Amino acid sequence: MTSILNADLHCHSVVSDGTLTPEELAQRAHRNGVELWALTDHDEVGGQQRAGVAARAVGLQYLTGTEISVTFIGRTVHIVGLGFDPDDSALRQGLVQTRGGRGQRAKEMSAGLAQIGIPGAYEGALKYAGNLELISRTHFARFLVEVGACKDTNEVFRKYLTEGKPGFVEHRWATLKDAVTWITRAGGVAVIAHPARYGFTANEEFALFTEFKLHGGQGVEVVTGSHTTAEYQTYASMAREFELAASRGSDFHSPNESHTELGTLPYLPGNLTPVWELLADRIQH
Repeated sequence: MTSILNADLHCHSVVSDGTLTPEELAQRAHRNGVELWALTDHDEVGGQQRAGVAARAVGLQYLTGTEISVTFIGRTVHIVGLGFDPDDSALRQGLVQTRGGRGQRAKEMSAGLAQIGIPGAYEGALKYAGNLELISRTHFARFLVEVGACKDTNEVFRKYLTEGKPGFVEHRWATLKDAVTWITRAGGVAVIAHPARYGFTANEEFALFTEFKLHGGQGVEVVTGSHTTAEYQTYASMAREFELAASRGSDFHSPNESHTELGTLPYLPGNLTPVWELLADRIQH
């Protein structure tokens, strides 16, 4: 396999904060020309069997996936795991622990919104959460659009639910070491998700990549839905500097909310090791 492959190794279903089922996503990916796909629900592997079956049904190559929430120097960072055993007990237990704080955090977020005159946000967000253990800011955002507080979810995240804004509640997630260890010991490859999104200084980013590599991390998303064309090149250079494999994924959540459709990203830049080369023996056909 080469870098010229329509791989989409980052997207979300109703099992976390997407709006489509694993089956609908498999069909959509196949229809859009995706050749290798992974479902990467937040802190959850509950959709993996369904996704794998659905992918095989349409002739789509599949890798297991998840996206683990990590706290690193006071900020939330996401680590994608690919090609692991979804039945690994340590990974599953780690994900249960990571999900555990979401319910209380959601109630505190709702209380913060109530203080500025938006009542009922917890109950409203619950309507959108297919998995109650995974209630998230995205579900609150859909409620805020529904009640007319904002015109779309992008506006929500400009006005609410982010640091310094109403409804924001910090949550302590897994450590970087924990997330990478769970993934690698389950036979998978750990990947830093959408690194441009974190707003780190150059020194902070260097610390993230250095510690990630130290714990056994092997990949970084170079081409992803929230990166600009310039950022593709920036993180291609970072991949080469840290000798990391390069990944590609849309981070697709919903036909109505995501600005990058499944399978529509440009190919990886050249002179990189595609992450799927490290996972060739774990691809489901």
